Amino acid sequence: MATVTFDHATRIYPGTEKPAVDQLNLHVEDGEFLVLVGPSGCGKSTSLRMLAGLEDVNGGSIYIGDRDVTDVQPKDRDIAMVFQNYALYPHMSVADNMGFALKIAGKPKAEIRERVEEAAKILDLTEYLDRKPKALSGGQRQRVAMGRAIVRQPQVFLMDEPLSNLDAKLRVQTRTQIASLQRRLGVTTVYVTHDQTEALTMGDRIAVLKGGLLQQVGTPREMYDTPANVFVAGFIGSPAMNIATFKVDDGVAHVGPARVPLEREVVAQLTEADGGKVTLGFRPESLDVVPESAGSSFPVLVNLVEELGSDAFVYGTLTGEFAQEAEVRSGAGENQVIVRIDPREVPMKGDTIHVSIKTGKAHLFSASTGNRLG
Repeated sequence: MATVTFDHATRIYPGTEKPAVDQLNLHVEDGEFLVLVGPSGCGKSTSLRMLAGLEDVNGGSIYIGDRDVTDVQPKDRDIAMVFQNYALYPHMSVADNMGFALKIAGKPKAEIRERVEEAAKILDLTEYLDRKPKALSGGQRQRVAMGRAIVRQPQVFLMDEPLSNLDAKLRVQTRTQIASLQRRLGVTTVYVTHDQTEALTMGDRIAVLKGGLLQQVGTPREMYDTPANVFVAGFIGSPAMNIATFKVDDGVAHVGPARVPLEREVVAQLTEADGGKVTLGFRPESLDVVPESAGSSFPVLVNLVEELGSDAFVYGTLTGEFAQEAEVRSGAGENQVIVRIDPREVPMKGDTIHVSIKTGKAHLFSASTGNRLG
């Protein structure tokens, strides 16, 4: 197996000036499962295709192990790629699809059959080896595409949104299979997705990109607990984090009746560009429903209650003084707040609840740069 290193790797498409991937510095350890995640157009698939050799590198270098593969042909990089659309040959059987790359490489028939059967056993495809792709379900076709990669025994697996064509239930099942399979095989894997839930549940580490720039790299827990900036904070987590702008006065962030004491270290990091304000992020589970008489709370008009059995989430609109002063947004939209509540005490649509931010649960960011404070 091998490590993967992007060293200031840059890709600029012809006819454009802005890089699709800009000075990417990223190191993937041997045997690690790294997930590249970000919104559409952020450069994650381009980064993967640069590693595969399917896109030119206009600046910097890419290494697999200690070998500089920046200008090496894709077939000589010892990688295997799993695509979003399976890319199976419709006229070939499952066994022939899985073994095709080995056949082209001139491997003996007996070795090809042995490797195909071994991969089929791992992926629970043994009984389907003589079928054509059209006789398989979407999940089975994706496992065939995985098997084709496995039989090559590459140094690195590359996966480009392999689950996006599957229905929701099968997507959950297949992502579990892929994660456990990778750990069993121990092959270095770079996995691209736009689904942050996939990223949190599958990756050893996550790399978040935006506009071709790397925003943060870390474990799923690090990304959730200590996002580096407002973008990562709002992108990682489901439901999304609530983000609001508070005025700062005498070391306290306040808007309407809500108050959040700030540490000296945070206040010292505020600059003139922040305009006496600080951006706070607070996750739905970081809000307590409190009585109206409680201090430092703010009212939320209930628009929708999402009941999930073990959990329930209120999607509401800020009302009163808080709504006028705060610049609040969440995954539900502008001036919207999401609150996790007790599923046994669910408010009705149109009710008003009062919530407060739990002590020590607010994430603090610069109002001007969006970078984390403290």
